[in-house]
Formats: sequence, structure tokens, C-alpha cells
Amino acid sequence: MWWLNDIIVPAVLILGVSCFVWLVRSSTRRSVRKNTRTAEDLYPLYADSIRKQRKYAKEHGGQWRDDEGS
Repeated sequence: MWWLNDIIVPAVLILGVSCFVWLVRSSTRRSVRKNTRTAEDLYPLYADSIRKQRKYAKEHGGQWRDDEGS
């Protein structure tokens, strides 16, 4: 049974580490891949209507401005 400790255990450990590295690399590649969407494309999905934004600003003592805030 010397071959179990000398060959099989290190082989299983190397296989486990290589699978973990492959999983991390593929996950990283998927999360940072290039796409055509920008942050501005996502805003309409989450923003309230103009009316709700003005109401919120009025309730919180703010003032509604149509400019970019510059």
C-alpha cells in the first residue's frame, strides 16, 4: 500500500488544486469580459419617474435640477 501514500494522494491533491485554479480563472474571465453595456444603459431600469424624483426632492428640502449637476 506504499503506492497509495506516495502516488494516489499527491495526484488527488494536484487534481483538486488544478480544478480550483480552473474554476477561479473561468469565473474571473466571465466577470470581467468586455461588453457593450454602460452604466448609463442601466439607469432607466432603476430610476423613478421624473415626477417621483421631483416629489422626493421637494420632500427632502432639495431642489430639482434638469442639468447634469455641474
